[in-house]
Amino acid sequence: MSFWPTKEHWSVEIPVRTEHYLCPALEETGFVALSPYPGEIPEHEYLGLEYMDWKSGGDTNFAPLASADGQLDCRGFWDKGKTDKDALWTSNADKAPTLRDYVTSVGANFGRVRIIKLEPQDRETAIRSIHRDDNNRFNPEDQGWVVRSWLELTDNPDSYMLLMDCGPDGLPDPATEVRLPLHRGARFVLDTQRMWHVVVHPGEAARYALITSYESGPVLERWIAAERA
Repeated sequence: MSFWPTKEHWSVEIPVRTEHYLCPALEETGFVALSPYPGEIPEHEYLGLEYMDWKSGGDTNFAPLASADGQLDCRGFWDKGKTDKDALWTSNADKAPTLRDYVTSVGANFGRVRIIKLEPQDRETAIRSIHRDDNNRFNPEDQGWVVRSWLELTDNPDSYMLLMDCGPDGLPDPATEVRLPLHRGARFVLDTQRMWHVVVHPGEAARYALITSYESGPVLERWIAAERA
């Protein structure tokens, strides 16, 4: 492998853990697999949205469904002086009622909600974009740790979310590698501020998924317990 992140990588400076409350299901491994989504998502609810050229984890575009101020904006909430919670729906949400209802059905406080469109990339290319997320900037420590959920919208059984925990040097530890398959309807919740992650997508067409930030707490815990695989 020709590339591996170094201590100069921007992710290393992000706190791995603080005093924020974290859902117990995520404490041990940093992720939890959920049962497959039982319904159908109409293709027009993710193909017919307004996408923005925003790079994260590879050659990506994003369609914001909820943002810090309801605008079609992919930037971190901290650019608006907010933590990644208390989001407002964008104009895209009106075009995706099934996805909007799915997000709100969880019941937990949510932040950014986005559809990711990822172009194909092999493992070596994907590793160049492996990273951790800065989910809790400005988040008061007496509140819940912000984590992220995924719902796969297209069927890519040969693709996978590559996860690695932090080693003692703060860099991804290959001995902790986990691969989460990305078939249509696959769902999982990740502590993406702790876990290094990126998607390996060797397919021939773009992959689409719904990504939502949620605040840890009793409501999210009950949903995870009810939806676990």
